[in-house]
Amino acid sequence: MNRIPLPPMKYPLIAILRGLKPDETERVVGALIETGFTAIEIPLNSPDPFKSIETAVKMAPGDCLIGAGTVLTTADVERLADVGGRLMVSPNVETSVISLAAAKGMVTMPGVFTPTEALAAAGAGATGLKFFPASVLGPSGIAAIRAVLPKDLEIAAVGGVSESNFADYAKIGIRSFGLGSSLYKPDMNADEVRQRAVATLKAYDAIYGDP
Repeated sequence: MNRIPLPPMKYPLIAILRGLKPDETERVVGALIETGFTAIEIPLNSPDPFKSIETAVKMAPGDCLIGAGTVLTTADVERLADVGGRLMVSPNVETSVISLAAAKGMVTMPGVFTPTEALAAAGAGATGLKFFPASVLGPSGIAAIRAVLPKDLEIAAVGGVSESNFADYAKIGIRSFGLGSSLYKPDMNADEVRQRAVATLKAYDAIYGDP
């Protein structure tokens, strides 16, 4: 099955803004984009998430990947498409959700934990896999599962990941991460988000080299 590829990104990092409010969106997302983040995920269990996603889509440059996390149903995918979202992240493997999002041209990153889930997501046409919670699997667990997966799948570690453990994942060739509370917590102001983003990208460059 053809996969929607991940677009070229200087930093293959997804900022997860769980709990973001619509009136904070422009400031927080703006701070992240100014710093160098080009992939933004607003989980659907945030306040009025589709409004925030629409705001982010309208303000972001065309090369930014804006979308939703915690996408559970095909109805969610339809609404995401309606507001211009191009990134679909889910906590689970629901093949109908993955397939519809791919059909609408979205980059898809479903959450997986086992080889069975990972191969099912790959079979449904996922762009890549979000190993979650990565803190439980650890680099060695992800490496073991990755050995049986298609080579063209993007692999990201999410959950308990921050700049403090990039080096552990670099040892197994993981370069992509989803970053949540290490970057943003509800009601955090834009200046603090910017400071955390700068520190994160500095740490990433130190491990992987300045892209």
